[in-house]
Order: sequence, then structure tokens, then C-alpha cells
Amino acid sequence: MADEAKAKGNAAFSAGRFEEAARHFSDAIALAPGNHVLYSNRSAALASLHRYSDALADAQKTVELKPDWAKGYSRLGAAHLGLGDAASAVAAYEKGLALDPTNEGLKAGLEDARKAAAAPPRRGPSGPDAIGQMFQGPELWSKIAADPTTRAYLDQPNFMQMLREVQRNPSSLNMYLSDPRMMQVLSLMLNIKIQRPEASEPSQSTPPPPPQQQQTTPPETKAREVEPEPEPEPMDLTDEEKERKERKAAAQKEKEAGNAAYKKKDFETAIQHYTKALELDDEDISYLTNRAAVYIEMGKYDECIKDCDQAVERGRELRADFKMISRALTRKGTALVKLAKSSKDFDIAIETFQKALTEHRNPDTLKKLNEAEKAKKELEQQEYYDPKLADEEREKGNEFFKQQKYPEAIKHYTEALRRNPKDPRVYSNRAACYTKLGAMPEGLKDAEKCLELDPTFSKGYTRKGAIQFFMKEYDKAMETYQAGLKHDPNNQELLDGVRRCIEQINKANRGEISQDELQERQNKAMQDPEIQNPGVLQKIQKLVSAGIVQMR
Repeated sequence: MADEAKAKGNAAFSAGRFEEAARHFSDAIALAPGNHVLYSNRSAALASLHRYSDALADAQKTVELKPDWAKGYSRLGAAHLGLGDAASAVAAYEKGLALDPTNEGLKAGLEDARKAAAAPPRRGPSGPDAIGQMFQGPELWSKIAADPTTRAYLDQPNFMQMLREVQRNPSSLNMYLSDPRMMQVLSLMLNIKIQRPEASEPSQSTPPPPPQQQQTTPPETKAREVEPEPEPEPMDLTDEEKERKERKAAAQKEKEAGNAAYKKKDFETAIQHYTKALELDDEDISYLTNRAAVYIEMGKYDECIKDCDQAVERGRELRADFKMISRALTRKGTALVKLAKSSKDFDIAIETFQKALTEHRNPDTLKKLNEAEKAKKELEQQEYYDPKLADEEREKGNEFFKQQKYPEAIKHYTEALRRNPKDPRVYSNRAACYTKLGAMPEGLKDAEKCLELDPTFSKGYTRKGAIQFFMKEYDKAMETYQAGLKHDPNNQELLDGVRRCIEQINKANRGEISQDELQERQNKAMQDPEIQNPGVLQKIQKLVSAGIVQMR
């Protein structure tokens, strides 16, 4: 139930419903008060609501429960920074980095905290500077994410690039005021409603005029009232701003040309266009990630890795969208998998995919991670394969079995299977050990694996039949012995097994078993999937109704 509440909280948080997320995390905490992750998640939700004091309390509880978890100090630092305590934020981030020196989130938080600590007290700027500085505050991103009218902008790369430019250079805000998205964000930050001339509507707070007044208003006055005002003249741009805007537009055209060439599998031409785009604009890492994708198709994996590393580094500097960072890491991981020659080579690829998932949980990345882990395991088995060493381990297991040291024998049989997982004899021998130790389910599983590898191996049938006999499943045991006799009709162990099973079945038919044993057999029989089959039950009921089968 706690996991379910946590999942609901995560979903609400991702959708920007922070109040709802905080409620779900509170429900989860009530069910699992010792789970540090729940306090961490609620701290993030509360910080997004600007409830920094509450967020701080949850962050402190997080590090109290899990003092060696670096992410807890990230929450602590963010809460301190939200409360304006930059010095405490710096201390928190430094503690987190002492635990995880490579954590990019902690590094970025520490940089922000140090800047805040070093900045002189603000004296309330006015005019354009004041408006530009509103885009520098830590509450910018949470406000945009929380408002349903602006939340979708965070998924638009051109808007994110525009916003980062305003953060870097507040005076550039004038360049983007013609964009309705920027005007919407500006109205959100100023907490006022800014109406564009073409979208002007009467205020809902203004009551409508009385009917008499509506009737006496001259038609020409009404026409003037609804006539739209002319669009404002565009802001004047400096030569440098004009040139920069033109270069970005040209870079986008090169990217589009590269995309078209890529779809046609004209990889050399695509590389040329992406390279040209990068020369025109080095503030968009999509040119690097796109070129990296082409290098993968061309089999130039080293070049791909180089582009991905550059994209991640540059993306950190630009505070690029986390999805873009994740994409670069995923493509790097793909290239590393292609280059892997041994099981150890997969380690760095797996680590890269894991880093990508911390940036953005993409299903494609998760699939690639699972595939890499599976390939590593298979390669490890191939590298470990050695039939000669497997035979030596099997002989050691046989010696311990003769000495009735069954756990030690199992250890050597298991090592033999790691060295050669295709030897049915080892599964048979280990099944015998499990039988001696009373571990019937494990023994049955090994006996079945033995027969799967070699359906003609008589010893496998005797092992499986013996286990089923000990489990008092006499019908199944007899079927196993009879299956073995088809391959080896004169095998005495199999013949003896059939005889023992018939004796036990006849005892039951003659009523020569105790009531407890009868009840036990009936319970086991009713758990058999074949007997539970509705069709079988109906046939048995017909036999009972006809008097052919009698119930005691």
C-alpha cells in the first residue's frame, strides 16, 4: 500500500500537481514511516510549493534516517536555499558531494548556493533590470511547472533555449517579448494578467451595462469598441542580437537538412549538415546528439562517444533539458555496447545507461539497459565455460557425496554447472544431494533439468521418480518410471520403482492406509492442475452419479 501511494505521488509530481503529490507521499509515510525516500519525495513536492520550512523538516528527517544517502543532502540544500540560508545550503551540498563526488545535481546545487552566498544584498532594482532579474530566482522553474498554462513550455526546446538566454543575459528579454509564451511566463512571474491586443476580452469582474444603456449606444460606438488595436512595432535589436538570431535560424535549417539526409540514409551528407549547424550555434546540443546517432549507423562508435561526452558536458553548462542529457548518455551507452568484446566491457555501458535513467526514465533506455545486462551475463558464462574444470568439480562433489557431506557436495556440483551448464550428470547428482537433505522441490527441479538436457538419461528418471515417491505422489512417480523404461526397458531401478508405486496405490485402493494419510493424498490430488481442470471434474462427477465411482 505504501508503494502504491508512492507511485501515485510520483505520477502527480511529474504532472506538476504538487499539492496532490505531497498528500500521497504523506499517506505513504503513514504506512512506512521508516522509509527515507518518502520524506525525500515529499520534501521535493513541498519545495515546489515554496513551503520551504516544511521541505526543510522533511529533508532533515531524510538525512536522519539515511545519513549516507547523497540525495538527502540535495533536498536539504534546496530547502535551505529556498529559505535564503545560502551558507547552510553550501554546507549541505558539500556533505552530499563527500558521499557522491560525481553527482551532477549536487554540483549544480553547490554552484547556485555559492553564487547566492557571494552575491551582495539586493536593494530592490527597478525597471527592466528588476523584470530581468525575476528570471534569475530559484522559483522560476517551479512556477512554470506548477501552472497548467505554462507547464507544456518546458517540453519545447526552442522555448527552453530562449529562457536560458534571458537567464544568461536579462537585457535580452526585449528580443522575445513578441513571443506569446514569454508574455505568458512574464505575466505569471509578475502575478498579473497581460492581455495581447488581438486576444483582448472584457474583464469578468466588470458588470455588464444595463439594458437601457446597451440599447442607446450608437452603432458607430460599438464598432469602435470591438475594433482591434494595431500590433505593436517590433523591438529594435542590436546588430549583435540580429546576427545571433540569424545564425540560430540558419543552424536550425542545417539541422532539418541533416534530418532529411539521415532518413534517406545519406549519412555523410547528414554529418556535414549537423557539423555546420554546430558551427553556427554551439548552444543547442541536439546537433551533437543527432550527429552521434549518425555515427552509430556508420559504425564509427568512438566518434559517437566523443560527441555524446561533449553534449553532456556542454548541456551541463547550458542547463539543458534533462531529456537531452539522457539522450546523449543513451547513445553513448549504445556505442559502448557495440564496442564490447568481453563481459567487463559491458560494465561502463551499463553504468552509462543507468546514468541516463537518472536524468529521464525513458522506456527505450531501460530496454537497452536490460539487454546489456543480459548480454554481459551470457558472455560471462561463455568466458567461464571450461568442461575440464567442470569434471574436476564433479569428481570432488562425488567424493563428498560418498562421505555423506551433502552441503559440500552441492557446492562443488554447483561450481561444475557454472563451468559447464549442459552436463545432465551434474544435475542428477545434485538432485540426489537435495533428496538426502529433504529439499524435495530443489531436487525435483534439478531432475527435470537433467531430463530436459538428455531425455534418454535413465538416472534422471530414477532421481525424479524417487523424489515424487518420497512426496507421496505415487501416480506421478509411476508415470516417470514408465517413461524411463521406454528408453531403458531392463533398468532394474526403474522396474523396482514401478513395483513400489503399484504397492502403494493398491494399499490405498484396499483402504489399508490411515485416515490422515488418505486425507493428505486427497489434498495433494486436488492441488494437481489436471484434476482442477473443470472438464476433468465434470467427468469424475458423472462417474460418481452413475455409481461407477463410489465416495467413502
